[in-house]
Amino acid sequence: MVFIAIVIGCVIGVIAGLNAPIIPYSLSGYLAISIIAALDSVFGGISSVLKGEFDLKIFVSGFFGNAILSILLTYLGERLNVDIYLAAIVVFVGRMFVNLAIIRRYYIDKWTEKIRKMREKKEIENKNNSKTIKE
Repeated sequence: MVFIAIVIGCVIGVIAGLNAPIIPYSLSGYLAISIIAALDSVFGGISSVLKGEFDLKIFVSGFFGNAILSILLTYLGERLNVDIYLAAIVVFVGRMFVNLAIIRRYYIDKWTEKIRKMREKKEIENKNNSKTIKE
């Protein structure tokens, strides 16, 4: 179910991106930080699905909350002439790497377990075959 929603979201995003106007340079900072915040939420959602702790309400509120907060930080930083958005980028990218590490470990462990089971199965088959040949 979650994967269907991901595919539908990607298709809608591609269609919207192809039909969207070009973002002016003055707004590109806002777009960049909001995309990073949204990606942080997506990676967090994927890692929570893998842990079995996914909650749609938390995901949606985090997705929009992170994006809005990051845009507000960027706006405040522009008004104060301080690059506050850099702090948000550091935090969001740091969390993205942590979530990516969780996702990577999950699939590596799953792959390693699959290989171990295949090897055990081959060993059992080889033992059975060697017993059959001796008899």
